[in-house]
Amino acid sequence: MDENQWLADRFEEHRAHLRAVAYRMLGSLTEADDAVQDTWLRLNGAGADGVVNLRGWLTTVTARVCLNMLRSRRLRREEALGVHVPDPVLSADGVLQPEEEALLADSVGLALQVVLDTLAPAERLAFVMHDMFGLPFEEIAPMVSRTPAAARQLASRARRRVRHAEVPAPDPDLGRQREVVDAFFAAARAGDFGALVAVLDPGVVVRIDAALPAASMAVRGADAVARQALTGLSSGLRVARLHPALVNGAAGMVITVRGRPLTVMGFTIVNGKIAEIDAVADPARVRAITAGFFTDE
Repeated sequence: MDENQWLADRFEEHRAHLRAVAYRMLGSLTEADDAVQDTWLRLNGAGADGVVNLRGWLTTVTARVCLNMLRSRRLRREEALGVHVPDPVLSADGVLQPEEEALLADSVGLALQVVLDTLAPAERLAFVMHDMFGLPFEEIAPMVSRTPAAARQLASRARRRVRHAEVPAPDPDLGRQREVVDAFFAAARAGDFGALVAVLDPGVVVRIDAALPAASMAVRGADAVARQALTGLSSGLRVARLHPALVNGAAGMVITVRGRPLTVMGFTIVNGKIAEIDAVADPARVRAITAGFFTDE
């Protein structure tokens, strides 16, 4: 076996882990794949001579690539984005595949990904690499050009913001989650305001990330969310088809019209009520997110 093939084989052993690192850092499946590919190109160009811990080396390179991507992203976002929902991990409504399990380890739900998107790049790296992957601050510090003490402060600041955001812990029973989601769509389809309010937590929040910032929105409160559902869903559901799915490991739905995927909706169910709904309604992103989802139909 030549050296290039040996490197390629070793890299494939760590690909799922590196993609999980990149997804937590970036909240974008496409960008995560780009970051992993960039890491491979760097390994292929530099070789592994002198590398004692290949997994650690690859993790560090991927984290640094992601940090640069986050900084470039912030520079590009000069105009205010109305609402941004990170890419969800979509899978069939059943058992997660091993790669999906790697992506979603540590309960990386959409609600947490939304909060991570509000962190500064260096804060996000310190929090993700330490709190989710257990890297010591002595290894994180060089990635952000800080001392270990300063890296610890970055993670602590990020942790406070995550805690302050009160990311809800979802009900663990997927069957119960599905019952609540199905009840939501049944009420929306029937135009039943009271039934909608009954399945919503009083403090429920809905985030809709559409193709244009002006069409994106965040709606809070059970009454307001129920009215939005009646306005935005009830008429469309008459011609739409609902496809149950797992969205970041929780009960969700893909909505299609005449075979075209239009919306991916993730739900956070807490104590039998819908606490958060995160919807991607950008057609281009939805096509990418659902690629391969309908292959068995």
